Amino acid sequence: MTEDAKARLDDVRAQMAQACKSASRTPSDVQLIAISKTQGADAIRPLIAAGQRVFGENRVQEAQAKWPALQAETPGIELHLVGQLQSNKADEAVALFDEIHSVDRPSLITALARAQEKTGRRPRCYLQVNIGEEPQKGGCAATDVPALLAQAQAAGLNIIGLMAVPPADTEAAPYFALLAKLARAAGLTQLSMGMSADFEAAIMLGATHIRIGTALFGARA
Repeated sequence: MTEDAKARLDDVRAQMAQACKSASRTPSDVQLIAISKTQGADAIRPLIAAGQRVFGENRVQEAQAKWPALQAETPGIELHLVGQLQSNKADEAVALFDEIHSVDRPSLITALARAQEKTGRRPRCYLQVNIGEEPQKGGCAATDVPALLAQAQAAGLNIIGLMAVPPADTEAAPYFALLAKLARAAGLTQLSMGMSADFEAAIMLGATHIRIGTALFGARA
């Protein structure tokens, strides 16, 4: 199991390195987030043993159930929340996660600011942009980024970049390019974009964080 995990991790890192080379970028400038949602501890441990230290989860409760024990086993693991966050889970999210990728509305900004005051923690955050204007997805409208960013910064959130998930079954590159343009206009340097099927294009267009699940854990049943 550990050998399989190492092989998958090595393969993804090799693809990342090649994409960085093609884009004249340094591989260390792109962080690989292993998306471990729905994966149990037994599936996660081999990747930790292979050297992966940054993981992403979609749900606060699922992360609470499995990560404290795994972090106790292996110090230095960084946790990212990449799924939608309910305002009533802000306290738990701020206490557990190092980075939150899904800040997308004023009410959540208020809840996160209060949670920071309570916990004394200040996770790094991204504004999530609904880059394809899809009604079923979270994220703010592209036109709302400046106002939401100003509100988040005024509330004391540490906003470092933008995150987006392009529409499925379409060419992702134009959406990645648009997100990069929005980030530059906002003065933000970090871009959370790209998943198993499109991370190489994301790296070519400036991704600093890619979110990889299937290529590391295999297809979900």
